[in-house]
Amino acid sequence: MSTVFVLNGPNLNLLGTREPAIYGSTTLADIEALCRTEAGKHGLSVDFRQSNLEGVLVDWIHEAGRAFAAGTLKGVVFNAGAYTHTSLALADATKATGIPLVEVHISNVHAREPVRHHSFLSPVARGIIVGFGPLGYALGIAALASLTA
Repeated sequence: MSTVFVLNGPNLNLLGTREPAIYGSTTLADIEALCRTEAGKHGLSVDFRQSNLEGVLVDWIHEAGRAFAAGTLKGVVFNAGAYTHTSLALADATKATGIPLVEVHISNVHAREPVRHHSFLSPVARGIIVGFGPLGYALGIAALASLTA
Protein backbone atom coordinates (compact mmCIF):
# COMPACT_ATOMS: atom_id res chain seq x y z
CA MET A 1 0.00 0.00 0.00
CA SER A 2 1.35 3.44 -0.91
CA THR A 3 1.54 6.17 1.69
CA VAL A 4 0.75 9.87 1.78
CA PHE A 5 2.62 12.04 4.24
CA VAL A 6 0.40 14.68 5.86
CA LEU A 7 2.71 17.23 7.44
CA ASN A 8 1.66 20.08 9.70
CA GLY A 9 3.74 23.03 10.81
CA PRO A 10 3.83 25.34 13.79
CA ASN A 11 0.84 25.92 16.05
CA LEU A 12 -1.39 23.46 14.22
CA ASN A 13 -1.27 21.30 17.34
CA LEU A 14 -3.45 24.05 18.86
CA LEU A 15 -6.33 23.61 16.41
CA GLY A 16 -9.67 23.47 18.15
CA THR A 17 -8.70 26.18 20.62
CA ARG A 18 -6.54 28.54 18.54
CA GLU A 19 -8.51 31.43 17.05
CA PRO A 20 -11.70 29.43 16.40
CA ALA A 21 -13.18 32.34 14.42
CA ILE A 22 -10.44 31.73 11.82
CA TYR A 23 -9.61 28.03 12.19
CA GLY A 24 -12.84 26.56 13.58
CA SER A 25 -13.24 24.04 16.37
CA THR A 26 -11.86 20.99 14.57
CA THR A 27 -8.81 19.54 16.29
CA LEU A 28 -5.69 18.16 14.64
CA ALA A 29 -6.80 14.69 15.78
CA ASP A 30 -10.09 15.24 13.93
CA ILE A 31 -8.15 16.20 10.79
CA GLU A 32 -6.00 13.10 11.12
CA ALA A 33 -9.13 10.92 11.23
CA LEU A 34 -10.51 12.75 8.17
CA CYS A 35 -7.24 12.13 6.32
CA ARG A 36 -7.19 8.43 7.18
CA THR A 37 -10.76 8.04 5.94
CA GLU A 38 -10.04 9.87 2.68
CA ALA A 39 -6.81 7.99 2.07
CA GLY A 40 -8.59 4.68 2.63
CA LYS A 41 -11.02 5.53 -0.17
CA HIS A 42 -8.01 5.63 -2.51
CA GLY A 43 -6.22 2.57 -1.15
CA LEU A 44 -3.58 4.72 0.56
CA SER A 45 -2.21 4.85 4.07
CA VAL A 46 -1.36 8.06 5.92
CA ASP A 47 1.72 9.07 7.87
CA PHE A 48 0.40 12.08 9.82
CA ARG A 49 2.86 14.37 11.64
CA GLN A 50 3.09 17.82 13.24
CA SER A 51 6.10 19.84 14.38
CA ASN A 52 6.73 23.37 15.49
CA LEU A 53 10.37 23.08 14.34
CA GLU A 54 11.40 24.06 10.82
CA GLY A 55 14.39 21.69 10.75
CA VAL A 56 12.24 18.72 11.69
CA LEU A 57 9.88 19.56 8.83
CA VAL A 58 12.85 19.76 6.43
CA ASP A 59 14.03 16.35 7.63
CA TRP A 60 10.55 14.93 7.01
CA ILE A 61 10.53 16.34 3.47
CA HIS A 62 13.89 14.63 2.89
CA GLU A 63 12.43 11.39 4.26
CA ALA A 64 9.45 11.80 1.94
CA GLY A 65 11.82 12.26 -0.98
CA ARG A 66 13.56 8.97 -0.20
CA ALA A 67 10.23 7.16 0.10
CA PHE A 68 9.00 8.71 -3.16
CA ALA A 69 12.18 7.60 -4.93
CA ALA A 70 11.66 4.10 -3.53
CA GLY A 71 8.11 4.04 -4.88
CA THR A 72 6.40 3.76 -1.50
CA LEU A 73 5.10 7.35 -1.26
CA LYS A 74 2.48 9.02 -3.45
CA GLY A 75 3.19 12.53 -2.19
CA VAL A 76 2.83 15.03 0.61
CA VAL A 77 -0.09 17.14 1.82
CA PHE A 78 1.54 20.00 3.68
CA ASN A 79 0.12 22.74 5.88
CA ALA A 80 3.33 24.53 6.77
CA GLY A 81 1.50 27.16 8.82
CA ALA A 82 3.47 30.38 9.18
CA TYR A 83 6.57 28.74 7.65
CA THR A 84 4.73 28.95 4.32
CA HIS A 85 5.50 32.66 4.30
CA THR A 86 9.06 32.54 5.65
CA SER A 87 10.85 29.30 4.83
CA LEU A 88 13.15 29.06 1.85
CA ALA A 89 14.49 25.90 3.48
CA LEU A 90 11.16 24.06 3.12
CA ALA A 91 10.81 25.22 -0.49
CA ASP A 92 14.37 24.16 -1.28
CA ALA A 93 13.85 20.74 0.33
CA THR A 94 10.66 20.21 -1.67
CA LYS A 95 12.32 21.23 -4.91
CA ALA A 96 15.42 19.12 -4.22
CA THR A 97 13.44 15.95 -3.52
CA GLY A 98 11.01 16.30 -6.41
CA ILE A 99 8.09 15.06 -4.33
CA PRO A 100 4.54 15.85 -5.43
CA LEU A 101 3.37 18.26 -2.75
CA VAL A 102 -0.05 19.82 -2.22
CA GLU A 103 0.04 23.00 -0.14
CA VAL A 104 -2.99 23.27 2.15
CA HIS A 105 -4.28 26.11 4.31
CA ILE A 106 -7.39 25.94 6.48
CA SER A 107 -8.14 29.65 6.12
CA ASN A 108 -8.10 31.73 2.96
CA VAL A 109 -4.66 33.24 3.44
CA HIS A 110 -5.31 35.71 0.61
CA ALA A 111 -8.17 37.26 2.59
CA ARG A 112 -5.95 37.82 5.61
CA GLU A 113 -2.96 40.03 6.44
CA PRO A 114 -0.74 40.92 3.45
CA VAL A 115 2.23 39.04 4.93
CA ARG A 116 0.23 35.81 4.45
CA HIS A 117 -0.34 36.45 0.74
CA HIS A 118 3.14 35.25 -0.27
CA SER A 119 4.11 31.57 -0.16
CA PHE A 120 7.59 30.18 -0.68
CA LEU A 121 6.00 26.73 -1.16
CA SER A 122 3.53 27.59 -3.91
CA PRO A 123 6.12 27.68 -6.72
CA VAL A 124 7.29 24.15 -5.88
CA ALA A 125 3.85 22.67 -5.08
CA ARG A 126 1.81 20.60 -7.52
CA GLY A 127 -1.28 22.43 -6.30
CA ILE A 128 -2.63 24.71 -3.59
CA ILE A 129 -5.85 24.40 -1.59
CA VAL A 130 -6.86 27.35 0.59
CA GLY A 131 -9.93 28.38 2.52
CA PHE A 132 -11.92 25.15 2.64
CA GLY A 133 -11.18 24.42 6.29
CA PRO A 134 -10.24 20.85 7.23
CA LEU A 135 -11.82 19.60 4.00
CA GLY A 136 -8.72 20.97 2.25
CA TYR A 137 -6.70 18.07 3.62
CA ALA A 138 -9.09 15.51 2.11
CA LEU A 139 -9.06 17.41 -1.16
CA GLY A 140 -5.26 17.33 -1.12
CA ILE A 141 -5.19 13.57 -0.61
CA ALA A 142 -7.73 13.04 -3.40
CA ALA A 143 -5.66 15.28 -5.68
CA LEU A 144 -2.47 13.32 -5.00
CA ALA A 145 -4.30 10.05 -5.58
CA SER A 146 -5.54 11.29 -8.96
CA LEU A 147 -2.21 12.82 -10.00
CA THR A 148 -0.22 9.70 -9.29
CA ALA A 149 -2.75 6.97 -10.08
